[in-house]
Amino acid sequence: MGAKGGAWRRRTGVVLGATGLVVPLALTVGAGSAHAATACTAGTGPYQKQVEKFLGRTVDGKQSTGDCQAIRSFQQTHGITPSAGYAGQLTWRTMDTMLQQRAAGKTPNKAGKCPVNKGRIACVDLTRQLSWVQDGSKLVYGPVPVRTGRDGAETRTGAKRIYQRTLNHWSTIYKVWMPYSQFFDGGQAFHSTTKSMWNPPGSGGCVNMRPNDAKAYWNLLKNGDDVFVYGRKPGT
Repeated sequence: MGAKGGAWRRRTGVVLGATGLVVPLALTVGAGSAHAATACTAGTGPYQKQVEKFLGRTVDGKQSTGDCQAIRSFQQTHGITPSAGYAGQLTWRTMDTMLQQRAAGKTPNKAGKCPVNKGRIACVDLTRQLSWVQDGSKLVYGPVPVRTGRDGAETRTGAKRIYQRTLNHWSTIYKVWMPYSQFFDGGQAFHSTTKSMWNPPGSGGCVNMRPNDAKAYWNLLKNGDDVFVYGRKPGT
């Protein structure tokens, strides 16, 4: 199902290819920013070196005020709580997923896990939180980051087909609009959301997408088109 709406706070990062996959590899905090105004005192975390490297900080494994502020900025951008600037497991897991997404480049199906004998098909890789549309072995759109079901409400794996399309579906469960909804499995659907794609813990089962990506899927797919979901979302 669709996740509750929320405001996209800001985008920081580099754009990878024509698909618009955004992976924030460096976050800085300006001296006059609101983040810097509040003391950042979190200590060294268990994933300090990995997080420092991801953020383009000096990799010494020692928490500094600048490290703390950069980590906290990343956490606040993506709704990771507590946003205290601590390099904990959830923060690193989110960053690691981003790195895997970046590594996918223009060959997301290099391992051949999504069928290439179905014609046009929408692929969803839960492990990397990635989706793309391919026609046979030809990449048609993507890959793009997605936000799938949280622990206990996982997006179900397997071969599916789109069976209902609603341009702006109203969720009676979450009481929110779900733009560009394309249902493929018992109420689970592709649809647009304004949340960060890296916002934990995830959706209620739907495959959340950024507005432009959800619109592109709407224009590319139709009822009866195949969907294949595989992998396992980190943390589930």
